[in-house]
Amino acid sequence: MSHPKLKNFRRIVVKVGSSLLIDSVAGEVRASWLAALAADIAKLHHDGKDVLVVSSGSIALGRSRLKLPSGALKLEESQAAAAVGQIALARIWSEVLGAHGIGAGQILVTLQDTEERRRYLNARSTISKLLEWRAVPVINENDTVATNEIRYGDNDRLAARVATMTSADLLILLSDIDGLYTAPPSANPNAKLIPVVESITADVEAMAGAAESELSRGGMRTKIEAAKIATSAGTHMLIASGKIEHPLQAIADGGPCTWFLTPANPVTARKRWIAGSLEPKGTLTIDAGAVAALRAGKSLLPAGVIRVDGQFARGDAVVVRGPDTHEIGRGLVAYDAENAELIKGRSSSDAAQILGISGRAEMIHRDDLVVGGPRGVDSAK
Repeated sequence: MSHPKLKNFRRIVVKVGSSLLIDSVAGEVRASWLAALAADIAKLHHDGKDVLVVSSGSIALGRSRLKLPSGALKLEESQAAAAVGQIALARIWSEVLGAHGIGAGQILVTLQDTEERRRYLNARSTISKLLEWRAVPVINENDTVATNEIRYGDNDRLAARVATMTSADLLILLSDIDGLYTAPPSANPNAKLIPVVESITADVEAMAGAAESELSRGGMRTKIEAAKIATSAGTHMLIASGKIEHPLQAIADGGPCTWFLTPANPVTARKRWIAGSLEPKGTLTIDAGAVAALRAGKSLLPAGVIRVDGQFARGDAVVVRGPDTHEIGRGLVAYDAENAELIKGRSSSDAAQILGISGRAEMIHRDDLVVGGPRGVDSAK
């Protein structure tokens, strides 16, 4: 069964777990391994790819720097250890990527940053700007304030949410194991690696085992959950061994791993979600010229809006109607209702002067807009 090639992806999220990054005995980063991974990332980066890193390790590094005893930590102890470890982790990534002339930007997120729409948009905008500047975002959960099981539960699912939020087309989970096996290989020597998973069935879920490492909070179950999140949003995912040096190069060379394939792509999956899964909070009525522009694949500009109805906030879903009141599409609006009312019918430059801020030029960007056929939105497209 065939699978995609690493070289064909444009935006890649790489998740690195604590058990790979940190030497559990020494309590320090595996410097040689990380340098090799950074070289792999640099090669992708220099080939024009967007690369994001989701990195664990702040608590493990913090407890080492603070010389805390082994064993379970209380919630406040984990949070305090993370505060120390986050500084060390950010510096380490900055140094290893800087050695290749690549800037790194640290982003700490909480569950609400990916689940609440407005905070999601803010995080997404920050990451997009870093990628535009050709920096590598290094993302971790903000363990200093997270209290729900002190995190998402694991960075596998966090990485999947980051991948979908940024419309990445590939998520790579570097693991203690080189992929999904028919049974946990530590318990069954006859277990076989599954190279490609076309869809996640009950049988696939049943193959998942428990975490192999004391430092790792994840395990194959959480990786399967991450695969569900990623593939449902149009992102391919793969699990590969991070125990070897140059793990990304090994993937490029066809090394063992498990691919989880998606039938969609990030844009169509996102637009299907916009069209069918969000409750519209308002309506924008647009003129005939704007209708023609939208059908030609353009964004909706303030100048084309003739009426604003409803109470909505920036990032909310709204219905877009033509002058005859027929529904043209649905999208995520870039302004709240009050500001949309102020700038409707005006040029983008006038809008900036009216509001006194330089916001988005578009009322709804085409990436956040689903336009239907002549009879309305077709969410299946």
